[in-house]
Amino acid sequence: INVTPLVDVMLVLLIIFIVTAPIVARPIAVQLPQATDRTIDRPEPPPPIELRLDAANQLSWNGQPMTISELQARLQAQVGEHAGNLPELRIATDPAAEYEGMARILAAAEATGMERIAFVR
Repeated sequence: INVTPLVDVMLVLLIIFIVTAPIVARPIAVQLPQATDRTIDRPEPPPPIELRLDAANQLSWNGQPMTISELQARLQAQVGEHAGNLPELRIATDPAAEYEGMARILAAAEATGMERIAFVR
């Protein structure tokens, strides 16, 4: 009886066990949060800011027309007024609007530190 194939299979199995054994044996340290009975009072978020860029690249803030420079000043005022609980910035653009207008809106939002930005129809 030729036992060479049996020895080959046994060596392959031994190598597989040697390689996989250290992977299985390593525990992962996870610090789980502790349960508490406290309730966290979160302030209600301020109403969202609705920006609209129309086909003529005119910007409006909740229906009121404005320029990009005015936008940055108003966003900065919102960040100062609602520090830590910023409103959501909802941006709607007309499909015919130029990309540059949208890029300026996003640049103003980034410069002022707005964190919650949504794109709506």
